Amino acid sequence: MSLLQAGPDTTVIALWLGHAGVRSPDAFVRADMTIKVKALALTAPVTVRPGRYQPTDQGLAFLDGL
Repeated sequence: MSLLQAGPDTTVIALWLGHAGVRSPDAFVRADMTIKVKALALTAPVTVRPGRYQPTDQGLAFLDGL
């Protein structure tokens, strides 16, 4: 977990630790919510305001018509 939080790619960590496959550390990535939060924070576009999505009336009417 410390290696993941330090930032190297999971494939590098798998090689360093001698894992049988490069996908082995994936279970640890799923377990660490702080890494998920940091990754999600980096993906938000700068122009997006934080908050909950509120669909328009037109969008809701479209969905009701399906």
